[in-house]
Amino acid sequence: MSPEIIDQASELEELLREQAIAAHRIDRNAVSATHCRECDEDIPQARREAVPGCRTCASCQEEIELKNKQVGVRWS
Repeated sequence: MSPEIIDQASELEELLREQAIAAHRIDRNAVSATHCRECDEDIPQARREAVPGCRTCASCQEEIELKNKQVGVRWS
């Protein structure tokens, strides 16, 4: 392999890594929902503060994550 190809691959890998990290950062200014989009129950204030931007209650989120894990869904 030529050094140019290795350099390009390295740059691409770094870019993809930085994008993945940015996608998983928590936006502390995100506004959380007050009611769960799945079950319409109130989302407790403690959860809304702990997980800024949340749209589901902890129970529904747990079910969603379990289902996604069972079918092999990966978060991107």
